[in-house]
Amino acid sequence: MAESFNYEDLGQIFVGAFALAVPISFSEEAWTMGESLPLGNLLLLLMLSIVFLSLYTYESVFQRNVTHRITEFITRIIAAYLITAVVVALVLLCIDKLPLFESPFIALKRIIIIAMPASMGAIVVDSFDKE
Repeated sequence: MAESFNYEDLGQIFVGAFALAVPISFSEEAWTMGESLPLGNLLLLLMLSIVFLSLYTYESVFQRNVTHRITEFITRIIAAYLITAVVVALVLLCIDKLPLFESPFIALKRIIIIAMPASMGAIVVDSFDKE
């Protein structure tokens, strides 16, 4: 059963996010998509990320038991996505594919595109030690 968010959870989310962020961040397709994906599609991708994170967290991490822990449930989803976004941004920054000051919108788009699969990796690894 999921307890409150702790340092172990934080570490697991970082590792899971990193595991999927690295190979996808090195993909030229992801960089190009960050330049060309329309805003509507980007928002849909962001929404799908949150929906899939929520479903997986509800089923696997909390085992459908969120009635008295709704704040923890929402916090875990938000934390997983934000930590993933930071990991993706750091990886893109390291490989010089995060044009934060030159083209901040492209940088944000690349983060959202790569964070979609990376956030799923993050929450799956976070769920490994849950009952």
